[in-house]
Order: sequence, then C-alpha cells, then structure tokens
Amino acid sequence: MSASVPGDYVIRSIRADEWRAVKELRLRALRDPLAHLAFLETYEDAAARPDSFWRERAAGGADGASGAQQIVAEGPGGLWLGTLTVLVEEAGSTDWAGFPVERRQGHVVGVFVRTEWRGSGLTKALFDAGLDWAWAHGVERMRLIVHPDNGRAQAAYRKAGFAPSGRTVPLVGGPGDHELEYVLER
Repeated sequence: MSASVPGDYVIRSIRADEWRAVKELRLRALRDPLAHLAFLETYEDAAARPDSFWRERAAGGADGASGAQQIVAEGPGGLWLGTLTVLVEEAGSTDWAGFPVERRQGHVVGVFVRTEWRGSGLTKALFDAGLDWAWAHGVERMRLIVHPDNGRAQAAYRKAGFAPSGRTVPLVGGPGDHELEYVLER
C-alpha cells in the first residue's frame, strides 16, 4: 500500500527490512512527554531490546499476513514522520485484556506522530490508511484503547471518526487503573 496525500509525505506500509527505522521511531515515541499515558512500554525497556526483536517486529508488521500491519508516513529524505499499527482480532478469540472478541475487528496501537507534524492532518491520513487496510481485510469494526488523561490522543481519535464505546479496560503497569475503549463501526 502506498498513497500520496496532501502535504510533503507519503503514507505506506512498512517493509520487513526497515527494522532500524521501526526501532528509531518507537524509541522517539517513548520519549514523548505523554508516553507514560500512551504506551505500556518504557523507553529503557525498548532501548534494551536486541536487534532480533526489532527485526521480528518489523517483519510481523510488514506483511499483514500475521494479522498486523504497520503504516508509516514517510517524509522528505525518507524520514518517518508518524506511524500506527492495526492488529486483527478474530471473532471467537479473547483479546489481550481478557474480553471476548464477538466479531472480527481491528485494534489500532502504537499511534505516534512527530511533534512538528502534529496538527498537519498527518494523523488523520495515517488513520485513513489504517482503516482502508482493515476494511479491505474483512474487519467489521475498529477499536483502540486510550488513557482517560490523554486528551490530545482522544481529540485525534475523535477527528479520525472514533467514539467512546462506554467500555473501560483494566490498566496494567501504567498510571491509573483503567483506560477507555474507542470504536468505529463500519
């Protein structure tokens, strides 16, 4: 998948050999001032992971066949400006929080846009590409989980068409005791 969008970037799926860029952008995301609200992983933990971890992560997010697709916005000179990943959750399975998955759904994770590109429309373009990929792969609904104190992320998700479902999800290893589920029905 590769699509030009307004602005000086291209939205596309990652390739398995781009593990170094996957690592660089993830480590940058984990240094964001709101990373403690947005991610369940710390910078220190991620930075300590061996290259083999990053190779596997890139390979798993590149082909879509593994049930995951990582999408990036690539700017001038090949610089990655933002990313998100869609994980497919199959009907009849149990999600990571222990809830039953009633129908095939996409779960958006790992959303990050470099500070200087926030407010440019890039986040919406990433979501549009992720939604297009998910709908094309038979997903019936999309969801994501967001911390109640992360107003910046909630606003971006609303702009992308997501709305609170009313479900709370127990939070493990972060500030507070729960997060909020946002959904987008097809």
